[in-house]
Amino acid sequence: MDRVFNFAPGPSMLPLPVLEQVQRELLCYGNTGMSVMEMSHRSKMYLEIFNRTVADLKDVMGIPEGYKVMFLQGGATAMFAAVAMNLMDGGKADYVDSGNFAHNALVEAKKYGEVNVAGSSREDGYSYIPEYTLSPDAKYVHITTNNTIYGTRWDHIPQTNGVPLVADMSSNILSEVYDVSRFGVIYAGAQKNVAPAGVVILIVREDLLGHELPITPKVMSFQKMADADSMLNTPNCFGIYVAGLTFQWIKAQGGVAALEKVNIEKAKLLYDFLDESRLFRGTARAKDRSRMNVTFVTGDADKDALFVKEAAAQGLVNLKGHRIVGGMRASIYNAMPIEGVRRLVAFMKDFEVKNA
Repeated sequence: MDRVFNFAPGPSMLPLPVLEQVQRELLCYGNTGMSVMEMSHRSKMYLEIFNRTVADLKDVMGIPEGYKVMFLQGGATAMFAAVAMNLMDGGKADYVDSGNFAHNALVEAKKYGEVNVAGSSREDGYSYIPEYTLSPDAKYVHITTNNTIYGTRWDHIPQTNGVPLVADMSSNILSEVYDVSRFGVIYAGAQKNVAPAGVVILIVREDLLGHELPITPKVMSFQKMADADSMLNTPNCFGIYVAGLTFQWIKAQGGVAALEKVNIEKAKLLYDFLDESRLFRGTARAKDRSRMNVTFVTGDADKDALFVKEAAAQGLVNLKGHRIVGGMRASIYNAMPIEGVRRLVAFMKDFEVKNA
């Protein structure tokens, strides 16, 4: 069977060259005589993979000196608690409530200290990035740079006046260039733009290590995990290996800046059609539209369902919107080729002619 264009929000498409390399190396990695899945995480052969993966991430993201890179488990959801436990330090934190996962993060943080909701678009269905007012005495400011379910994206980095900025980049990491030095902490589940589910990338400025609450489990302590080079317990060795292959693929594409140009072009193709369509309508405010997750509806739930069904029959799969909001969502991460977006737009035009 031919491969489909998979618009799933995560786990999502991986670059085909990465999958092909995994296939070639699955039974025997190099001259080791074994699969990466069979290697001890403390063996020389695996540590070479791990250290190269860390170095390649630093390279493709331009991570400066003074930051620690870790590959942990528990996903971004575990980081909702870990960030608060490691950074709240008896004070309060500012959270901008811009989507479902941004909201989940602040709810979790309330268990460990005072949370100030600096801004929220919750009452308006998270259809835009809200205005916000930050606290000068906050221990940190938390944002979610891309809101997967609602299809919105921050188009700027907040000026925090020295307060550490924490960003959940789960659904747009490595899709656009960020100045890492503007952030105190970056975390991201890997299953959208990097690797299979089961790995969370954590980047922490070193001066923010060592402030965890006494109740913090050791596997959620940034300091302890940094000291152990992500290996306080057995990491997701295979997922980290795939992440490393993806970082090498990004380099081969010309780096994050080159991918960003393609991502802008892919998103423009789809949004330009939505803006002209007589049947489909985008749901996010134009200024705040995501480049990674394009959300849209027809206004008729039956037509939405028919569209998803007929699209799947054409090899355009996983276009159903999140259960919270319904409608449709096309996730067009780095691995989605522009041809997939062109095919989607062509199908939408045909569907519109038949159903408008």
